[in-house]
Amino acid sequence: MENKELVIADLLRTRKAKKFSLWLGLIGMFMMFAALSSGFIVYTASGVDKGIKTILPHAFIYSTVAIILSSVTIHFAFQAAKTGNLVRQKSLLIFTLALGLVFFVLQLKAWGILTERGIYFINNNASQSFIYIFTGLHLAHIIAGIIVLLRCYIGAVKPIAHDYNVFRMDLGAIFWHFLDLLWIYIYVFLLLNQ
Repeated sequence: MENKELVIADLLRTRKAKKFSLWLGLIGMFMMFAALSSGFIVYTASGVDKGIKTILPHAFIYSTVAIILSSVTIHFAFQAAKTGNLVRQKSLLIFTLALGLVFFVLQLKAWGILTERGIYFINNNASQSFIYIFTGLHLAHIIAGIIVLLRCYIGAVKPIAHDYNVFRMDLGAIFWHFLDLLWIYIYVFLLLNQ
């Protein structure tokens, strides 16, 4: 009995450490985007010729809708995991993955629209380059999020312990919601500075 209690205590300690590590990573990501925002503000304040000097593509609006909907579906997938409804969890994870991929494609479409307007990553106006930096770094995190969601899906497909499935979904949902909030911050920041 004492050995079982030690195993449970060790498992709980490991899970707390993983969740703490996730939160540290999220804080680090937030700080990176805050630093980029500061750099953008300092650069654009350095002259009247600086600034985005274009209207953001509508694809960013559609991608915002897609990622908000994906936050809703991951929330309900997590709720399904907690109740042990694996069928619902799997279907909602598939919707979340699909919406994540739609977000990704719409971001690439927005880049295409920007290049059609003559706005490239490398140009004389670094403010326009910041659009690519913000969205590109966020897309890199979306790729990581899609990998996390795939792991959550695998956890629902193969028979793993219920509490481990719920823990995996909890971490995945926290990460995905953070990406959603981060995108909203980036989009609003860019909107306010266009």
